[in-house]
Amino acid sequence: MRADRTALRAASEALSDAGLSASITVRELGSGRELSIAPDAAYPLASVVKLPLALAVLRDAEAGRIDLGEAIDFDPTARTPGLTGLCRFEHRSRVAIGDLLALAMSVSDDTAADALFAHCPPDRVTGLLRELGLTAITVRHPIRELHETLAARLAPDEMPQALALAIQASTRGGGHLVPQLDVTHANAGTARALVDLLDRIWTDPALDRERAPLRRLLGMNLMRHRLAPDLESDDAEWFSKTGTFLHLRHEAGVLEHADGSAFAIAVLSESSVPARRQPGAEQALGYATRLLHDRVRASRTVH
Repeated sequence: MRADRTALRAASEALSDAGLSASITVRELGSGRELSIAPDAAYPLASVVKLPLALAVLRDAEAGRIDLGEAIDFDPTARTPGLTGLCRFEHRSRVAIGDLLALAMSVSDDTAADALFAHCPPDRVTGLLRELGLTAITVRHPIRELHETLAARLAPDEMPQALALAIQASTRGGGHLVPQLDVTHANAGTARALVDLLDRIWTDPALDRERAPLRRLLGMNLMRHRLAPDLESDDAEWFSKTGTFLHLRHEAGVLEHADGSAFAIAVLSESSVPARRQPGAEQALGYATRLLHDRVRASRTVH
C-alpha cells in the first residue's frame, strides 16, 4: 500500500538523518497486521536480554525450580559494573529473587540480572526460547561479559574512543572484532523475534501463569526516555524493556490502548555517531516507531 511505503520511507529517512541503522517491527496482536524495517537483522541485545531472562525465571518459579522468596547475599566487591540498583551498593545486603526481578526490569540493574543468571543460566533461557519455537534469539552469557570489552574498560573521558571502537570494528555479516558485539558470540536477536516473543507472552495460553507477573514487571520500567514519549498517553500504556550499550539503543514492549487493541513493538539500533548522549537519536527512534505504529493502527479501519 502507498500509505505503508510513505510511512516506511519517512521513518527510514529520520533514522538515517540521526546517524542510525535500525530494525523496527510493529505488530497488532490478534490481527497479526505488521509493518517493519529490516526486521530480521540481528543485533546484540544488551539489556533487552533481561526480557527472556525474566520469562525463564518466572517459568522456573512456576515449576518449583526457583523460589522467588529466597534471599541472596551480595558482596559489593563482587558486583557487576553498572549505574543503577545493586551495582551502586557499597554495603553487604540480602535481596529476594523476586525483588531481583523487579530491580533488573525496572531500573535495568545488571548486578541483579547476573544474580538471576546464576540461578537460571543462559543455556536454560535459550532452551525455553527453543521450546517456544523461537530460534532467532540466543542467550549466551550473563551481563558481566559486556563489561569485559576493551571499550567498557576505558575511563569516562575516553568514551569517544570506546564509541569509535564499537562503531568501526564491525565486520561483514554482522560480525565484530569485539566478541560481545558479534552476533555469533553475543546475546543476540532480531526485532521480529522479539515481537514474536512478546506476542507469545501476551496471547499464548501456555504462558498464562507468567503473563501477569511479566506484564507487571515491564510496566515498572523507569527507563522511559526512548519510545515512551512518542507512544504513551492517557489512553495508551507502554510495557517495555530498554537496552543500551555503547552505540546500541534498543527497546521492546507492548503498547495497550484503551480501546482494547495492543501492539507488540521492537526497536534495535546502532549509531554511527561517536557520542554517548544523543537526544536526537532517541527522538528519531521514537518518531520512526510512532510512524509505523500509527500506520498499522490506521489500517485497522481499512481491513
